[in-house]
Amino acid sequence: MKVPSEIKSIKRVSSKILSSLSSYELNKDTLFDIRLCTEEAVRNAIVHGSGLRKGSRVSVYYWVDKGKLHIEIEDEGAGFDSNTVPDPTENSNILKKSGRGVYLIKKFMDRVSFNEKGNKIKMEKALLSPHLNPLPRGERR
Repeated sequence: MKVPSEIKSIKRVSSKILSSLSSYELNKDTLFDIRLCTEEAVRNAIVHGSGLRKGSRVSVYYWVDKGKLHIEIEDEGAGFDSNTVPDPTENSNILKKSGRGVYLIKKFMDRVSFNEKGNKIKMEKALLSPHLNPLPRGERR
């Protein structure tokens, strides 16, 4: 799905992903992790990647395969080096506003990677549910 690079798109994306997972009967902690990380990643793409530029869009793809949720979020920005994001738990960075989103995403998702350009994040989360019927490949959203 492609969404406008607008703050109001953040909740729209997370709600759509979570509603598509309703049949999995996930526990509230897993749902919280998915919502938090999705919203942080979309916010970063909108604010830092696309810079809230009118007319720019953020691409979001998600699917479930082999009991794992995969989410890919890509913006139209120049990208960044994920290795240079300050660790918000270090004393010198505690009061800084930047770096918390990436930190949280890395803490709550099972696997996180960025493309070389730095404008696309891939996140993976195991879905601990008794009902793991994957979305067919043709229904990737």
